[in-house]
Amino acid sequence: MSYLTLLFWAYRVSMSLDVTQILLSAQSADGSIRKHAEESLKQFQEQNLPGFLLSLSTELATNEKPEESRRLAGLILKNALDAKEQHRKNELFQRWLALDAGVKAQVKALLLQTLSSPVASARSTSSQVIAKIAGIEIPQKQWPELIGSLLSNIHQVQPNVKQATLETLGYLCEEVSPEAVDQDQVNKILTAVVQGMNASEGNSEVRLAATRALYNALGFAQVNFSNDMERDYIMRVVCEATQSPDVKIRQAAFECLVAISSTYYDKLATYMQDIFNITAKAVRGDEESVALQAMEFWSSICDEEIDILDEYSSEFTADSDVPCYYFIKQALPALVPMLLETLLKQEDDQDLDEGAWNLAMAGGTCLGLVARTVGDDIVPLVMPFVEENITKPEWRHREAATYAFGSILEGPSADKLTPLVNVALNFMLSALVKDPNNHVKDTTAWTLGRIFEFLHGSALETAPVITAENCQQILTVLLQSMKDVPNVAEKACGALYFLAQGYVDAGSASPLSPFFQDIVQSLLVTSHREDAGESRLRTAAYETLNEVVRCSTEETAPIVMQLVPVIMMELHNTLEAGKLSTDEREKRSDLQGLLCGCLQVIIQKLGGMESTKFAFLQYADQMMDLFLRVFACRNATVHEEAMLAIGALAYAAGSSFAKYMAQFYQYLEMGLQNFEEYQVCAITVGVVGDLCRALEDKILPYCDGIMTQLLKDLSSNQLHRSVKPPIFSCFGDIALAIGENFEKYLIYAMPMLQSAADLSAHTTATDDEMLDYTNQLRNGILEAYSGILQGFKSSPKTQLLMPYAPHILQFLDALHNGKDMDDSVMKTAIGVLGDLADTLGVNAGPLINQSTSSKQFLDECLSSDDPLVKESADWARIAISRAVSG
Repeated sequence: MSYLTLLFWAYRVSMSLDVTQILLSAQSADGSIRKHAEESLKQFQEQNLPGFLLSLSTELATNEKPEESRRLAGLILKNALDAKEQHRKNELFQRWLALDAGVKAQVKALLLQTLSSPVASARSTSSQVIAKIAGIEIPQKQWPELIGSLLSNIHQVQPNVKQATLETLGYLCEEVSPEAVDQDQVNKILTAVVQGMNASEGNSEVRLAATRALYNALGFAQVNFSNDMERDYIMRVVCEATQSPDVKIRQAAFECLVAISSTYYDKLATYMQDIFNITAKAVRGDEESVALQAMEFWSSICDEEIDILDEYSSEFTADSDVPCYYFIKQALPALVPMLLETLLKQEDDQDLDEGAWNLAMAGGTCLGLVARTVGDDIVPLVMPFVEENITKPEWRHREAATYAFGSILEGPSADKLTPLVNVALNFMLSALVKDPNNHVKDTTAWTLGRIFEFLHGSALETAPVITAENCQQILTVLLQSMKDVPNVAEKACGALYFLAQGYVDAGSASPLSPFFQDIVQSLLVTSHREDAGESRLRTAAYETLNEVVRCSTEETAPIVMQLVPVIMMELHNTLEAGKLSTDEREKRSDLQGLLCGCLQVIIQKLGGMESTKFAFLQYADQMMDLFLRVFACRNATVHEEAMLAIGALAYAAGSSFAKYMAQFYQYLEMGLQNFEEYQVCAITVGVVGDLCRALEDKILPYCDGIMTQLLKDLSSNQLHRSVKPPIFSCFGDIALAIGENFEKYLIYAMPMLQSAADLSAHTTATDDEMLDYTNQLRNGILEAYSGILQGFKSSPKTQLLMPYAPHILQFLDALHNGKDMDDSVMKTAIGVLGDLADTLGVNAGPLINQSTSSKQFLDECLSSDDPLVKESADWARIAISRAVSG
């Protein structure tokens, strides 16, 4: 069909359909009218995509059309070009690229025309759609004239066209990667944007659009920020914009400063004094939305310096080329007083609103980051404020003092903090019970939690803050506070959580043991409170109960055993509920998830101790029955928790878990097929590993189904990439469990492993996240190889693996030569080399001798600082020497 025919067809269809009316009907309050309209649009899209896109862009571009239909037309256009899921996004990209060039040109022309519309919402929607198309086409070297035509719009007299064009440039910078745009065009974009931000720009809408566009364009400005003159100009304009009379422009300008602080930290030294002055002025006297962004600048600088100092702490020297400029340390004398002032700007109901964020909270958060950045240096600057305000009659002063103290407990050394905490502890315990104000009690309980988190536990070398003498008093106060209003009770649960966690390595002599029954009882009572749904109280009670059980000792095992029927009965009761409203069903699902999570911890505890394992397994049948009934409720969150609990039960029950497999298998398969809730899929893959370890070759009858599904998962472009490494690892678990019976899966599994290995060995990670994922993938592949090799060991069928051995060695060579593997990959890789030698014996000897880097890799691992890598290498050395000398 020619382009003209298409246009004519689109015109006829849109005339006969009356697209405007359908778009309006699609927003009708009447459900049946809305549904009919949505179906008409869907049908139009499926039958004639070019006509559909042309009709929508015509609707968006026509000023005489209603604003509502134009806005929806733009939204549908945008959704026809982009999607959240990567596989769907790729499909839509390809679909657009495959369209007739004339149709695309017409759509783009209509969109550009819309930028001069007098209707703001039409301009804005068009900006977003243009950017989406640019995101598809510019990397393909298409639409080369776009940026030029946008820049020519900047010289228009009408402010609305300038505003829309700058907005489009901002969205374009968000959608297109900097590498796809040449530097000359980048310079022109930045010039246009920075000029639009200038104080000489009389129209505030234009200036706001330019400031927001700069935020997105900063990633393009690497070259410009390396040039002193250009950087000075950009920084001057941004700083000037923070003084604009328009509050939205001031906020957007500070957002730019925050982005600059993380992207160009190393270029900020000459501007820090000016930035301090303008942020301090904003924090002390501007609107809250602006003040919060000004504060965020300092939090962002802290994040940068914490990262630099963490990464190079072991090798950081004054002449190091890693640029830590110690901006926070230098600003301390002025920065800390400014932050302390903000702590007194609390809101009256801030503790009751979960999503609350205000100046006082931002100040405390920033103070905490400053403490982590500078360590001991912060203590003398904060303690006078704490001492001065902690006993004042006005609640705001007491709460601010407590918040300041709690905020600085992570960062400074235990030596510096312990004497202060020893003095403060009694006072805080008293305040938690007696202070008349709930805000003060809330913050006091939170601060106690921070004390227990950072200054309590076997790893600390200082004298303990919690002793046999004060432990009972602490517990009495916390259990009493769990009866307080929900927000205070929730923080008290949190404090108890960290208190218990500090005794995880206490062995048989945990100071909590004498109070264990009371603790468990109090937490159960708290979880049943009428108001336990407020302030996350019920969730906090169960999370704390889980931690108390996890850190319990053999002495208290009988009490944990008594918990089993109690929690099972609660889970049973949730399954008996009659017809529920949507809200009630959601609450029930949350509770089921908490109860399954609690049972998982109990199973791990009791199933892991020889003294309780036998007695505990008497409950296994009833438990399994409950979990299967939970699966029937079909809720993703509960599905995850129940699946984890079953994995723990399988591990505890061992081979006797086989009797549940027939009933359980359908849910296992359902989990492996769950692409949408990929976390459920990932957890189910992990449970397959648990089942393999528990059942060993008794898993064999289910392996065909499991392997088929795992191979499908790996082939799918719909499944989230994070699930793929555990699937490879799972191949190894299955092979270890069924040994030579894995033979029939080799022809499917090994080619997949090989192609994934090639890809992962030659992936150049562009950022930390990509590097982490690449190492996870490598680890998963190596664990698969290791399991397969070990599974075939001592089998007459080991020769089946010989054809794959050269490729495995090439993969190990590539990893060694790549130099970017982490310690866990190194350990697994040297283990695979050992497994290869151990399983294939003398047949592997010549191949290992030919390998370019095996010897070097082994020597590196033998001299590693990591004891686990060294241990793996010692074993591999023995296996290799046997194979080579044999």
